[in-house]
Order: sequence, then C-alpha cells, then structure tokens
Amino acid sequence: MRHHPTFGAAVLAAGLLAVPVQAQTVWDMAIVWPEGNFHTQNHRRFAEAVREATDGEVVIELHPGGALGLAGPELLAAVRDRIVPIADILLNQQVGEEPIFGMESLPYLAPSFDELERLQALARDHYDEVAERNNQKILYMVPWPGQAVYSRNPIETVEDLDGVRIRVVDSMGANFFSALGASPIQMPWGEVVPALATGAIDGVTTSSSSGVDGSFWEFLGHMSRFNWQGSAIMVNVNLDAWNALSEEHQEAIARIAEEMQPEFWDAARAEDDEKLAILAENGVEIRDPSEELRAALLEVGMPMWEAFMDEVPDSRPIIEAFQAD
Repeated sequence: MRHHPTFGAAVLAAGLLAVPVQAQTVWDMAIVWPEGNFHTQNHRRFAEAVREATDGEVVIELHPGGALGLAGPELLAAVRDRIVPIADILLNQQVGEEPIFGMESLPYLAPSFDELERLQALARDHYDEVAERNNQKILYMVPWPGQAVYSRNPIETVEDLDGVRIRVVDSMGANFFSALGASPIQMPWGEVVPALATGAIDGVTTSSSSGVDGSFWEFLGHMSRFNWQGSAIMVNVNLDAWNALSEEHQEAIARIAEEMQPEFWDAARAEDDEKLAILAENGVEIRDPSEELRAALLEVGMPMWEAFMDEVPDSRPIIEAFQAD
C-alpha cells in the first residue's frame, strides 16, 4: 500500500509555497489474468467506481498478467502478509492455506452459474470468517465460465483420457483426472501456455475465457465441454489496509462491491457465449459429452463429495444444505 500526498499551491509574498491538501491511498492489486480478461475488466470498472466515490482519495492500481511476480496459489498468503493490499484470488488454488476453498471445485457439485450462486449464498458467511482469520476482507466474488477440457484429439470416451498429460488447477482436479486415467499436472495459469508450446502437456482443463486468453487453437484442436467444476475468484483486501480507511470510504467501497457483483456475474454469463464463438471461429472443435461419457464422469466425481466432507468437516453442513435446497 502506498500513500501519496496531493499538493496545492499558494502564492505568497515570499514566493510559491506547496501545501499538502489531502492524502491519497493507493492499493496495488495483484491479478494473474491478462489485461483483456473479463475479470480484469470487471476490476477496472470497480477501481474507477472507487476512485470516483472517494473523490480520488482511494486509488486501486491494477497489475494484470502477474506483473507483481506473484503466482495464483500465493495470493491468499500475500494479502494476509501485506505483500499486496488487494488481489484477485482464485478460490480453489488456496486449498493449501484453507481447504474449505476447494469445496466449489468438487466435480459436478455446482457446475452451473445458478448452482454456484446458490452454493456461495450458503457458504458466504463461512468464507467471510475464513478471510477474516487470514487478516482480509472479501469485497466481491465472481465465477468463471464452466470448466472444459482442451485436447489434441477428441474425447469421446473415458478411455480417450488414458495417459493424457492434462493441466489442472488444484488437487481436486488432480484426483479427478487421475481417477479417469489421465496424467494430471497441477500448474498455475502463468505456466500453461509455455508448457503447451514446449509439449510438456497434452491438454488443459479450464474455461472458454482462458482458452481465448491463451490462444489455445495454436496448440489444441478440440474442446470437450465437460463443465465438471464450479470455479470463482474473490477480491480480497488486507484488513489493516481496510481499517486504515475512513468509515465513509469503507461504506462507499463496500456498497460499490455489493452493487457491482451481480453485474460481474452477468458479465461472466455473457463471457462464455462470446468466447465459445471465438474458439469456434479459430477452428477449435467444440462438443458436449455424450450421455454415456457424462454418466462415467459423474460416477467418478460424485464419491469425492463425501471424502471431501470427511476431510473438511466445515464443508458438510454447507454441502448438505445445498443438496437439500
């Protein structure tokens, strides 16, 4: 966090004198996604609204594309430890710090936007508590489009995954694709395109948005819309940085975050349609799994729910309430 004085000037008989008028708080925001990504564009809109609402006294400086040198799995700890005051944090990459954040990535638990929204509504109070014990506050949460599988060859049966070196985001993905017979490799976003370029991986599980960000058509010709996993980011601010603000600025920023979050969800819904069209225009063959393949995926994925609830007991009442809803 940086503080910059804003100076006014008064002409006195003795000459020109600079007089401090107000203190400006600048928050450097860590973002691993590129400038053109819809999350980055959402954050830019949020930052502009904060600047306007605080009369320029609170400025959020975006640093997309991993410009601050922090990888996605490091960001919860980076905000906690004041390495950065604010960051875009992918929940399911934080399971090493807080396992509960892997709940949304359980295979086929809440893969659609509507299901994920319901799950987050049930989980949000607990998420807020987890953030607070990590010395941070969640401002807003936004989903990614559904998780697909990009590959060199079409995937029509589970056997087509045998031995495929596929990039996954988290341990949940590693367990799921291992059970499907693939050879998953856990990898943050910044390493994906170089790994494709060198042939270190044969496929990637990620969203339509990231497929366009990475120009996957240069490496992979097929996209199977498994839609197997819900996935979301949260924008968290360090509590020390937050508490240093005036009450007036806190109220304004919290209000903006609450008002803009539904707009950001709408942007995520529109993003999927737009990016699927771009992938198709660039020659990526897009297909939905057959009923047989989908049944096989569910058969492998659903038993992981109970195992997760045993490993992360705090998740059980949330998941059971979600299933009963």
